[in-house]
Amino acid sequence: MRKSELKIKLSELAFQVTQNAATEPPFTGEFFDFFEDGVYKCICCDAKLFSSKHKFNSSTGWPSFYSCINEKVIDEIDDNTFGMKRIEVVCSNCKAHLGHVFEDGPEPTSKRYCINSVALSFVKND
Repeated sequence: MRKSELKIKLSELAFQVTQNAATEPPFTGEFFDFFEDGVYKCICCDAKLFSSKHKFNSSTGWPSFYSCINEKVIDEIDDNTFGMKRIEVVCSNCKAHLGHVFEDGPEPTSKRYCINSVALSFVKND
């Protein structure tokens, strides 16, 4: 989907996050404190990204997952903006910015995928 189409489809915040690597304010997103069973998808292209089975309460203010559905659904990119050394997480399918991954998560992966709620949609398991 082209940026002009996404600008119409998405909220202003979702567009800024997914297309310009902005960050939603902590503790404001729809999914930061949401724990229903289902699948989280990319808001831009509907690619399946994360399972509720891998979600945990990180107390950071953003949805956090210790694993993605599979390693092919996301790309990890070095991010040295704002004087920090981080790993950006983008959707492999459409390259939408999702958030960042850190090495301070729970076992078994020790990863914390810190994802913006506005970059996600949710489909509840039947």
